[in-house]
Amino acid sequence: MTDINSGFNPLFLREEDIRQGIELLYFAYRDFTAEPDAILSEYGFGRAHHRVIYFVGRNPGINVSELLAILKITKQSLSRVLGQLVRESFIEQREGTRDRRQRLLELTKKGVELERRLSESQRQRFADAYRDAGAESVQGFRDVLTNMISKEDRDRVLGPRKIG
Repeated sequence: MTDINSGFNPLFLREEDIRQGIELLYFAYRDFTAEPDAILSEYGFGRAHHRVIYFVGRNPGINVSELLAILKITKQSLSRVLGQLVRESFIEQREGTRDRRQRLLELTKKGVELERRLSESQRQRFADAYRDAGAESVQGFRDVLTNMISKEDRDRVLGPRKIG
């Protein structure tokens, strides 16, 4: 890894360019989450609810332990958010087929609709940005984001997806 304070300092590794990248990420995230945040507020939900809905939707039948590993939050935090989503019928839990203690999670019809609403503007934002940037830039963006993920998580994040 190159030290940004060493003698070797290509243009894109200058301190100012690094800081600009950080700021761009902050501003992009702000705008990326603005519309979903407004929708979440209609339900009295926050971003933790959004993350749970998103990852349960992307991984039907995921168990609580797997969800905890993805979200990297405490059991207590997940329990509070998940409990509310179950009570309000956005997520359903069922027992595991091999281990009845295991709770498998899936979005209900109501949850699928909310996930669609929350992700709609985000999908469009990505589609527009990808189209404007071009294929080479999209791959570079993916490479940068991938390299920002901890090495321990990369295989899980980039691995094959379970199909419903």
